[in-house]
Formats: sequence, C-alpha cells, structure tokens
Amino acid sequence: MSTAKNQSLISRRAILPLAGAAIVGGYASIKLGEKPPPPHPAWNSSVTIVRASSYSKDLEKLILEGVKQCGLNVKGKRVLLKPNLVEFDPDTCVNTNVAVIAAAYGAFRSLDAASVIIAEGPGHRRDTYGVAEQARYRSEITDFDKLFVDLNRDDVSAVKGFADLGQIYLPNTALGADLIVSLPKMKTHHWAGATLSMKNFFGLVPGSIYGWPKNQLHYVGIPRSIVELNRIFHNSFAIVDAIVGMEGNGPIQGTPKHTGALVMGGDLVAVDATCCRIMGIDPEKIEYLRGAAPLGNSEVRKIQQRGELIASVRSDYELIKDYKNLRLA
Repeated sequence: MSTAKNQSLISRRAILPLAGAAIVGGYASIKLGEKPPPPHPAWNSSVTIVRASSYSKDLEKLILEGVKQCGLNVKGKRVLLKPNLVEFDPDTCVNTNVAVIAAAYGAFRSLDAASVIIAEGPGHRRDTYGVAEQARYRSEITDFDKLFVDLNRDDVSAVKGFADLGQIYLPNTALGADLIVSLPKMKTHHWAGATLSMKNFFGLVPGSIYGWPKNQLHYVGIPRSIVELNRIFHNSFAIVDAIVGMEGNGPIQGTPKHTGALVMGGDLVAVDATCCRIMGIDPEKIEYLRGAAPLGNSEVRKIQQRGELIASVRSDYELIKDYKNLRLA
C-alpha cells in the first residue's frame, strides 16, 4: 500500500524501541504537522444514537441506518475496522462484541467499499490470535484469518511528529487505509475516566516496537497520546458498542452495564462527548476531550444529534472513587 510523503518505509524487525519522552502538561506545543486535519464545523459534527436492546437484533441494518444518517460515503474506499480486543476471557464485556464487528463488516461491504479488513494490536496480550479465538472472532466471522491483520506485528513506516518525539512508527496497514472505523466498547477507564472511540486508537500502535501495554504512550501521557493519534488518523468514523458497556473499574476489571445503544459519527470528539453524556460523565472534565478541541466538537450546541435522544438512553455508569467528580449534573 502507498504511504504519505512524510513516511519512510522500514521493516518492524529493524527498529529498536524509542527512548521515553518527557511528560508535558497541556497541549499548546502540539504540532499539527504538514497536513493538519480539516476543521470540523458544527454542521459536520453529527452523531447518531441507534437503540439496540441486544446483540441478537439485526445490527447490520441498524449500522446501515446510522451510517446513512451521518452521511458517510465509503464507495471505493479501503476500510479498516478497528475493534477493541483486549483480554482472553470470552465471558466478560471487555472486548467489542463479535456481533457488532460482524455486522459492521457486512454493512461496509454492502456499501461498495473497495475492501474491508479487520485489524487490531492488543495492548495487554502478545498472542493476538489467541485473544481473537477466545472472543469468538475467529469462529463467528467467516474467513476471519484472511480478513485480519495483527497490527502489533505489521511492517511499519515512520511518521513525523508525535508530541515531543521526532517521529513515531505506525503500521502500514493502518496508514494505507482510506477510512478507519473505530469500534470500541463503551467503558469507564481507571486512568482516563472513559475509554471510547478515540482511546481505541492505542491499538494502532505496534506492540512489537513500543511494548505491552504500549509503554511509549504512557511516557508521553495517555490524554496527549489519544489526541496525537487522532490527529494522525483523522480519516475516521466511530461505531461505539454501547449495547452492554463496562462501568466501575474499567477498562478490564469493571462490571457489565446494559445501555442498549450504538453511537456513531465521523467526528470522534463529538461521538466521545456524546457517549460521556450517555454514561452520565461530564465531557468537559475528561482531559483528552479538552485537549482534542482543535480536532472536533464536544459542545452540545455544536453537535447535530440524530436518532435517539441522549436522555432516552442515558444510564449513569458507576465511577471509581477517584472519578466521582466527573459526574454530569
């Protein structure tokens, strides 16, 4: 696949981990690079909430409905579906449910995308295919192994500018996609407050270079790394699995929380802000969303809400003690 002008192709096997970066407060020094993402005017920040009471519903139809409401056109595009695949236990609500991934694959294929693949680089486990097996991806998605790319072990290219680093190495499969569809599980997070469509891009960073759990991103700082990854991968769309989310001590050790919805949109800042409001979290108190202000809209007045109203699906998620102050009034 072709790479952008500011990328130099290099095999992952030839790269050593980069030195730790300094943690810098705020985002005033973020460099938007040679090709900054286009601004997100208010009319472009539409977010659709579709009610989905269970995983047995016709999710492909619901996803197509949401994509249509958001005005997304994928004809002729190379689409990468990015689930949130984390741990081995198939009985937890840690991972994006396989039914949502399968439905998204069917939906984007029916929309005449040039190609649709599934790709992920788990941050906690080195055996990506083992995680996929336990999450039932390999058994329930036809030809999964032919469709799937392990981003932890993909060949990479250097991309200029990432926080205070001179460059960051990222998977060629992700860099070559025309559209990355973030498919996270709606969850609380014991460090970031919430983990949604933007945090899900941590799985685009190769563990074979940056370790498990993506140590370089923690050195830079989680909120700032979220912003930087979304600056680089700005051709994106989100479908958040909020049918059953996770509350409490997320993103791994929390408890299931039935919410009964899918949340979709092309402005991932707006999508995550909407998800926070559904969870009963004030998005203005989430550090990465404040830092992401140049990339999208988080204010209610700048988001065109489509489908269900936030109030109709709001279900306050339990928060750990340190994050009780995030509660939305």
